[in-house]
Amino acid sequence: MNRTIRIARGSIAIGIVVLGLKTLAWWLTGSVALLSDALESTVNVATALAALIAIRIAQRPADPGHPYGHHKAEFLSAVLEGVMIIVAAMLILQEAYHGIRNPRPLDAPVLGLAINALAGIVNAVWCGVLIRQGQRLKSPALVADGRHLLSDVVTSAGVILGVALAAATGHAILDPILAAGVAVNILWSGWKVMTASLGGLMDEAVSDDMLRDIRATISDHAAGAIEAHDLRTRHAGSMTFIDFHLVVDGDTPVAQAHAICDRIEAALKRKLDDAQITIHVEPEHKAKHSGVLVI
Repeated sequence: MNRTIRIARGSIAIGIVVLGLKTLAWWLTGSVALLSDALESTVNVATALAALIAIRIAQRPADPGHPYGHHKAEFLSAVLEGVMIIVAAMLILQEAYHGIRNPRPLDAPVLGLAINALAGIVNAVWCGVLIRQGQRLKSPALVADGRHLLSDVVTSAGVILGVALAAATGHAILDPILAAGVAVNILWSGWKVMTASLGGLMDEAVSDDMLRDIRATISDHAAGAIEAHDLRTRHAGSMTFIDFHLVVDGDTPVAQAHAICDRIEAALKRKLDDAQITIHVEPEHKAKHSGVLVI
């Protein structure tokens, strides 16, 4: 079992523990805001499970039906997570509406808030692990899960502050109003998760910094060629796809042109562990005198 899958499984376990703590906090207090926090944790468990399934699918090798691999499965998971976050926000808004119409005083607020704070601390530690490891392992599903948990941590902090204020002042209506504010924040979080993932599904190019590195690497290792043009990139999960045209002298033997391509591919793969590179060799009359000039 690789590290990405171990982390994804850990997310499910952590999500269940946090959900249990937040549900207990709501049960003790009857707070609509704490119920909203617990509902978001329900989504955390479901999306952690979806992320694990997507990661397992994404790591399958290419096959005749999917010759480019299954890497985009992780982006689908992240989009699904965004949708589920939005659904959770709608449920919270419904509970907040009923709470505003019929506000009720809180029970055992101190104990309930303490338990909810413990759940928030667990989430804070784990979201840091997910974001760092997701970026290191190039896993969109883990990064999306971590960013969602980060929004949950911020939400929990706001909920604890707001519920404490409602309990201290005796203004019970502050509790459902706070829950409505939580729902709006969750909606924004879901939107950001979805838009970030849609870029990968739409074959978004690599970042400008990475593109500069790719261009420099081609230029530095293409001795014997004239230029490289029509450079295109896209990313799918941990995989980066690169293709371009390499112009060589028309009299260059096939074996020598192939050796240049091999040298460029090896250099690019040292920069990008998971890269699939396609190079189309062309004679010098196809030169465009643009793109990547060989130094």
